[in-house]
Amino acid sequence: MTALPHVSRRTLAASGLLLPLGLLAACADPSPAATGAAGAEDSAASDGGGADGDTLDTSGSQELIRATADDEVAALLPPEIADSGVLRVGINGTSSAPLSFLADDNTTYIGSEIDIARIVADKLGLEFELKLTTWENWPLKLEGGDFDAVHANIGINAERLTKFDFASYRAAYMSFLVTKGADFFLEDADSISGRLIAVGAATNQEQILIDWNAELEAAGKEPAELKHYSSDADTLLALGSGRIDGYLSPFASLSFVTARRDDVELQGRINAGWPDETLVAGTFPAGSGLAEPYAAALNALMADGTYAQVLDRWHLSEESLTESRAHTQENP
Repeated sequence: MTALPHVSRRTLAASGLLLPLGLLAACADPSPAATGAAGAEDSAASDGGGADGDTLDTSGSQELIRATADDEVAALLPPEIADSGVLRVGINGTSSAPLSFLADDNTTYIGSEIDIARIVADKLGLEFELKLTTWENWPLKLEGGDFDAVHANIGINAERLTKFDFASYRAAYMSFLVTKGADFFLEDADSISGRLIAVGAATNQEQILIDWNAELEAAGKEPAELKHYSSDADTLLALGSGRIDGYLSPFASLSFVTARRDDVELQGRINAGWPDETLVAGTFPAGSGLAEPYAAALNALMADGTYAQVLDRWHLSEESLTESRAHTQENP
């Protein structure tokens, strides 16, 4: 398990974190970009094939992970939430696996964000009500009272803390996707020197690579050449054909790829707030009184093992925390 880091004011000011939800997000925060569909095949290249693994159940009928209510934790709820008996949670309906996405039936929404929100509602003794939103709309809808909380892979930063409170539930890492058995290991600035690295344009991870290239050039070393592709299929084709050495993207998305393919693997683990640290968190209107009970529920779920079950199901155990806490403007 990963210990809960303190989110420094430097990180809060600099990171602007949200992890991009698609493999090729178009901005520094997770965008509602859908996973790219395969286009015209490159006749000289292969996407590497790879058998779909059976370690991930993406069916709409999958057995749900549930938790038992904790009366002491539920007693911390604001009266209006407790009286309603319902926790309304906004989920980004346009994100991608394994966070929140449509199951194989193309009807049921599943994913780690939904599972975590559901077990928190269980622990608080509340009925879970899933509300669909998009990345662009969640702030206004949350402030407008359309839902009580948001689970959309949201990172804590200084700007958001002026309007929202948070309860942290996952670390935020980036990794490199490489061909299985590669004879190099990508993990830091020196390791990418002279390499061809794919990255989403205008993303947080691209900024990390730009900073690393600046370090390399200052040291008189060859920088990496950064490549941008328009879809997952194009990126995998480039990787399979050797046109790139690796692809830097959020660990969550890439872990889903490696769980379903046998021709690629992950290298390195870089905090998304590099050179500092940052966290993914449930998000609430500032002053709503939900951050503390939410964090208490998450800590109870960590203690009883249900939280670990969710992260294990979605191959995200490397981003697990040992503790949740409330993050507010006064206590970031």
